[in-house]
Amino acid sequence: MVNAYILVRLIPGLESNAMSQMRVIPGVKDVITVFGRWDAIVQVESKTIPALSRMVIGQIRGIQGVQATETLVAAEF
Repeated sequence: MVNAYILVRLIPGLESNAMSQMRVIPGVKDVITVFGRWDAIVQVESKTIPALSRMVIGQIRGIQGVQATETLVAAEF
């Protein structure tokens, strides 16, 4: 399994709707609101890196209100 954290910048006024849509995506474990450069952290789990890429590009970035993302893949060592 691939675990990752996706930092999300949201468009003001569309935050609530965007976060609700992210919560129902298969593989999303948690959506946390934060203050700072980013507006939310999305904890996700995926079977593979290509599946993670499809989730980020095809689903999360396609949500109205999502302005930018940065994906941090969890490392195991």
